[in-house]
Amino acid sequence: MVGIKDVARQAGVSVGTVSNVINRPEMVAEETRTRVQAVIAQLGYVRSESARHLRAGRSRIIALLVLDMANPFFADVASGAERAAREEGLGVMLCNSAQSPAEEADYLSLFAEQRVRGVLVTPADTSGRNLADFRRHDIPYVVVDRVLASADEGCSVSVDDITGGSLAARHLLAQGHRELVYVSGPMHLSQCRDRHTGALAALREAGLPQDALRRIEGERLDVAAGRDAGARLLGMAPRPTAVFCANDLLALGVLQALFAAGVSVPGDIALVGYDDIEFAAAAAVPLTSVRQPAFRMGRTAADLLIEETGEAAAEHRHQRIVLQPELVVRDSSISAPRH
Repeated sequence: MVGIKDVARQAGVSVGTVSNVINRPEMVAEETRTRVQAVIAQLGYVRSESARHLRAGRSRIIALLVLDMANPFFADVASGAERAAREEGLGVMLCNSAQSPAEEADYLSLFAEQRVRGVLVTPADTSGRNLADFRRHDIPYVVVDRVLASADEGCSVSVDDITGGSLAARHLLAQGHRELVYVSGPMHLSQCRDRHTGALAALREAGLPQDALRRIEGERLDVAAGRDAGARLLGMAPRPTAVFCANDLLALGVLQALFAAGVSVPGDIALVGYDDIEFAAAAAVPLTSVRQPAFRMGRTAADLLIEETGEAAAEHRHQRIVLQPELVVRDSSISAPRH
């Protein structure tokens, strides 16, 4: 591998001059600068970012650690974060915890070793231990898609999932349904709990008992888990007329299971998802969904992290930003139940 000493030897200058050409070109005479740059191009020299980070104490890489890289919602979050990062000359490293606190902890060690600039994280660990380790390793972070209990813990950017759950349930109740099923991922995830809480609040507002909302809990938040939930729905007695899913991937899996069984959506069962990913509108029956501003969440979170780790870090104050969801009504939920 070509090193900086090779460039200096070939160009007939000192290592310090090569370093200045790379990092402070305005300090080097034009003739010398041109000669060194030509040698760099000829030899194919690429500076060692990791070594530079060790000297400077600051990386140009932001890590984004998400629950499920396959979920288009997190792809939109990543797009927003990348947009903000690129405007500041930074890059984003995307990592997947697969909803595993253990994998999240492993990535923490990697981030510490690589001395990343900071981390945008959707926590898989609900105990707070991993976030405490981030603080102990002095790694700046912003929590995405979850609100922190206190701004003293750090910055967070989230959506009001209680309101989102309420929007979904109110919509189904307005269509005439009086018993709902909530298809959820792991209930230890705050997003799943909050959406359930919002749905229960809508039932209370309508004067309905809490047991009017039955729940199916899956181990994951993906299409396969949705298909499994759909099979369980078909075995329920009485069969529900309305289903609210904790995300769109679950809803798409439920839709597949219902179609395979010859159940009409929305004629027999109305269906609402959450996130409003691109696939929701393109489903066989366009899916009603609670939209989260995912791109804005990612961009806002990255902006906060860049501010916290930038030149004005001393003036930074932690913020808890909570964005509002929006119900997008499509064909999957708009007919009244059959009696």
